[in-house]
Amino acid sequence: MTSTIVITHLQRAMRAVYGDFSHLSTIQASSWIPPAAAEGHRGRYLWTDAFGVLNFLTLYKETREQRYLSLAARLIATVHDILGRTRDGVSRLPGATEANPVGGGLRIGKEEDTGRDGDGQYHHYLTLWMFALNRMSLASQDQVYNHLAIALAQAIHPAFVHDREASRPRMYWKVSMDLSKPLVSSEGNLDPIDGYVVYTLLQRTDGSDALQAEIDDYRKILHTKWRYYVSDDPLDLGMTLWTAHWLQGEEEWADALVTKAFSCLSSVWDDGYFQLASRHRLAFREFGTCLGIQCHEDTTWQERARSIVAFWEGQGQVPEPPAQQSGGKLTPITCVMYAAALCPGAFRKGYF
Repeated sequence: MTSTIVITHLQRAMRAVYGDFSHLSTIQASSWIPPAAAEGHRGRYLWTDAFGVLNFLTLYKETREQRYLSLAARLIATVHDILGRTRDGVSRLPGATEANPVGGGLRIGKEEDTGRDGDGQYHHYLTLWMFALNRMSLASQDQVYNHLAIALAQAIHPAFVHDREASRPRMYWKVSMDLSKPLVSSEGNLDPIDGYVVYTLLQRTDGSDALQAEIDDYRKILHTKWRYYVSDDPLDLGMTLWTAHWLQGEEEWADALVTKAFSCLSSVWDDGYFQLASRHRLAFREFGTCLGIQCHEDTTWQERARSIVAFWEGQGQVPEPPAQQSGGKLTPITCVMYAAALCPGAFRKGYF
């Protein structure tokens, strides 16, 4: 049973991003328009809003208040209507239709159009959004959301995965907004692992083999890539622990990868990273660490995760930032990831 204070902190963090929804009735929530966040193009950023959807689903499960399910549905529709369109908002992305708003993928939501940090599409953002749609499908018992996730999976796969007939296909880390060309040709550390796990979850929910060809591509990459996994990045390690926990106990690679990730995280801990002053750290990346840890039943690491969360609470950045920081670009991602670290709920296997 999640404590009342945890739920209260979760609600406060979400209100810092999505406004005061506490007064909304279920009917009002069904027509809610998510306010533009401080981060993202036209106020929407795919990674942040994926966490937002999942946190609303956690609140729905914990409180049994229907309005949270409605808020999740409205946030999904808004993201599809903004990030599923060209930056000028005039038309759907190529391949998308009103019936299939994700047929052209979903933009990252970068504020700049072009350049080194310009807009485009990230595989790991897209798979996180697919996961959010999948959890929405389970929470609402509406298969439409999982069908959308599968449509998104099918649409973006050929743009990110190339040399598919090779024994070891390759992946691009970032592609253009219209999925027509790579923008960053290197391969993400977690992208094939995310793809394999999330596509597997979507297919299991669907009860079909709709994504089998894509899953086979990821499997070929995965079986060589996980063996060489190493990281000292708190967010990467946390998301690895989260992703792998879905198939832990089912597939040997997942068990081995969890062991590797905890070993790497132990080195980061022992090196004193988490004892550094706040100016040398980023809260949202460490909340990713805590989220991953909380998907595992290791009491020592659970205590460490709580100490990390408590540190940032003590810094006054969460559950809601001070007024002078409320419009900061990192506020939305920090608050939604804090909420997930505090109460992983919808991120955890077996929750729905």
